[in-house]
Amino acid sequence: MYPLDSLPPLDAGQLDGGFGWLGGVDGPGSEHGEHLAAVERDLASVGLALPGDFAAFYGSERVCRSFDEVSVTGCWSHLSRPLRSPAEEGARLVRFLRDQQDCVIWYLYLRPSGEAFVVCSPVELESAGWRSDGEPAEEVRGAVASSLMRCAGSFEEFAYRFVVENELWIQVNSTGADGPLAPRLQSYADHYGAAAS
Repeated sequence: MYPLDSLPPLDAGQLDGGFGWLGGVDGPGSEHGEHLAAVERDLASVGLALPGDFAAFYGSERVCRSFDEVSVTGCWSHLSRPLRSPAEEGARLVRFLRDQQDCVIWYLYLRPSGEAFVVCSPVELESAGWRSDGEPAEEVRGAVASSLMRCAGSFEEFAYRFVVENELWIQVNSTGADGPLAPRLQSYADHYGAAAS
């Protein structure tokens, strides 16, 4: 839970929706294909669409397991159907990642304007029941809405930070990991070294 402007700056040219920094999205489709198609249909019915980077990531067998494989806190991919936003009429959220104890759950937030970004929350919106029996009380809607915290301006930005931060933790905490960090890890870590000095 750090202010976004305190995070290391990223090279926007590297985040082009193709996930080249993970080896690219070419190759066979993932097991998420049918689910993604259903999500796209649901979103299209309300005038929304998945951003290309999200669809490319979860549509690729090569990269779709990246979060699960690198997570040091037992996070796992778990895609939902579109969920109504408690914060904004017409917006939808798609859950895509959760930690093993559901302390933090990450959602793709889709606005009617076409803007898409990532939020996190300690609330599992699908089972929170805030919309199960008609319109929720305003205090319930407000509490659920206020639990949403913006954590990345795009899905690929989130993916990059998640992977790099977990890889850094693994490298720094691995026995016998005395060698130099990979350049992308070193530049990320340098940001914090400079801030500490």
